[in-house]
Amino acid sequence: MVRVTCDGPLCRVVLADPASSNALGEAMVHALIQAFGEIDRRPDVRVVLLAADGDVFSAGAPRELLVRLAHGEVRPTDILLPRLLLCCPVPVIAAMAGHATGGGLALGLAADIVLMADESRYGFPFMDMGFTPGMGATALCEHVLPPAVAHELMYSGELRRGSAFARTGVNHIVPRAEVLPRAAVEALKRTLSLPRRQAFELSLTTESLMHQITFRAPGAAQGIRDGYVE
Repeated sequence: MVRVTCDGPLCRVVLADPASSNALGEAMVHALIQAFGEIDRRPDVRVVLLAADGDVFSAGAPRELLVRLAHGEVRPTDILLPRLLLCCPVPVIAAMAGHATGGGLALGLAADIVLMADESRYGFPFMDMGFTPGMGATALCEHVLPPAVAHELMYSGELRRGSAFARTGVNHIVPRAEVLPRAAVEALKRTLSLPRRQAFELSLTTESLMHQITFRAPGAAQGIRDGYVE
């Protein structure tokens, strides 16, 4: 259901049930809970890459789960999957190379960095099925997208190509083939290098002050000439 591979600071969590379009059924949810629980216990992990096998990142809740919701066998408040990403102690990158709909898109939008593919389709078809959005979609969508775009998606149920989300707040929109190799690596680089970049910028101020003192000290030029090693 879920494949977890940790290599140094990077941990890949892959939805691995393409036959079901990586639907978020009970088994998948349980596997994701286990995966993120494992990550919580690993202090060496610095970033999580959430991806999926197949052409669909996730189709959201399977039909049988939605029917159980309609029958009152499951409460909507029981569906808290995005909390795993929101409460993860390290940054999460959602590499949604494939299509993502309903709860599958809500899950991806809960990540810290969101990647979509130009040619894949994304949307919230909740209203098309006669019920209102769930899994925190109303808040998560507005957090990433402009409210007008978020509202239109939820009212219309329209599935839009990733290219339509350019300059809307989604971090990266790239061709599907590049979502994992290039864009994800760039996002990972920015995340992992942030502490060093911040330390570098802070060091410039301190080093500048020290240089003003040491380079202007008496005999500084002679000390350089005497101590320089060729």
